[in-house]
Amino acid sequence: MDPTLKTKTISKLKADLPSLSPRLRLVAKYIVDYPSDFGLDPIRETARKCGVSTFTLVRMAHHLDFAGYDELREPFRHALVSSSDAVVRPDWLDDLRHHSDLGRVQADATANAMAIVQRSLERQTPKQMERVARMLLEAETVYLTAVRASYSLAYYFHYVGRMALPTLQLIPRHINSAIDELQYAEPGDVMIAITFTPYSRETIEACKFARKRGVKLIMLSDSDVISPDFEPDETLIASVVSTHHFGCFSGAMSIIENLLALLVQLGGEPAKARIKSYEDLRKETNAYWVAHKKH
Repeated sequence: MDPTLKTKTISKLKADLPSLSPRLRLVAKYIVDYPSDFGLDPIRETARKCGVSTFTLVRMAHHLDFAGYDELREPFRHALVSSSDAVVRPDWLDDLRHHSDLGRVQADATANAMAIVQRSLERQTPKQMERVARMLLEAETVYLTAVRASYSLAYYFHYVGRMALPTLQLIPRHINSAIDELQYAEPGDVMIAITFTPYSRETIEACKFARKRGVKLIMLSDSDVISPDFEPDETLIASVVSTHHFGCFSGAMSIIENLLALLVQLGGEPAKARIKSYEDLRKETNAYWVAHKKH
């Protein structure tokens, strides 16, 4: 089998995306975003995740000049066997699965979380992660934006990251819009935008506005096929496949933790000094609860 067939297929899907019918577009985007899941899952499960019929998957195979669905999936399966280690499932996970009906649900969610952390982290190359970290450290101002569920990731990144990166600003603030906060952004600034399918309109509009202002853009998302209206400088892709209705953010959080580690390391002694100053301030103001000893 041609070892480049998977890459060629993904490249063609990206190129064809704007001209595809709405249902074929859903399939194309799913394959581009989740190539590992596409290689692993049977046709009915892939159809369920895409929200289309199995017939639509067969149509996609024919569009790409494959004889059928299995032929389309084969290079993705081959890539998994050739280059990826399976997630090790510990014995306690099997015990959990056989405990009860809810135990099975918990086991499925646990296995999913472990898998998407691995899939998310294995996609991040050291070169790209270093580029992103240095881009943030060299920026005049770093804006960080997200809304709704993604805001929790942005809040954590800002809470911890500002100690190593004092130029980091979480937007929007004070019930404003992110665009309000970007009014004075300029070239030399960087914005990090966090958004996952279905993409938040506010975040996409902020990305478009930031690019018009000459701001460099870093996306943390589940795809590098987001909007034809702008092109990010860097995209860190996380898997958010879940066993429930909403996306699972374990993979995205693992990428954030990796980026924080790089920022602290590259920040050197000044970053360590800032972290210590925050810790000293919290101790001085009794920020942490301490149990009183019994006399």
